[in-house]
Amino acid sequence: MQENTTSLPAQKLLDQVRDKIRYKHYSLSTENTYISWIKQYIIFNGKRHPTEMGAAEVEKFLTYLATKRNVASSTQNQALSAILFVS
Repeated sequence: MQENTTSLPAQKLLDQVRDKIRYKHYSLSTENTYISWIKQYIIFNGKRHPTEMGAAEVEKFLTYLATKRNVASSTQNQALSAILFVS
C-alpha cells in the first residue's frame, strides 16, 4: 500500500513570525512593529537569515540605529525585542 505524503512548502520567515505573534496573542500593532524591525535588520545585514547572524550583527545594527538614525534608547530596545523574537 502506497502512502499519500503531501508535504507543505516551507513557510517564509516573516509568515512564521506572524503566526508565532498571533499564537501568543500579541497586538496587531506589535506584529506590524516587529515585522518592520525584522525586515530592517535583515536588509541592513545584506539580506542574511537571522539564524546566520549573532551578537556582532545585532550590536552593529543597534549602533547604526543610535548613531546614524538617532533613535532613542527605547526604540533600540524595541528593535532588539523584535530581533530576539525571531532568533
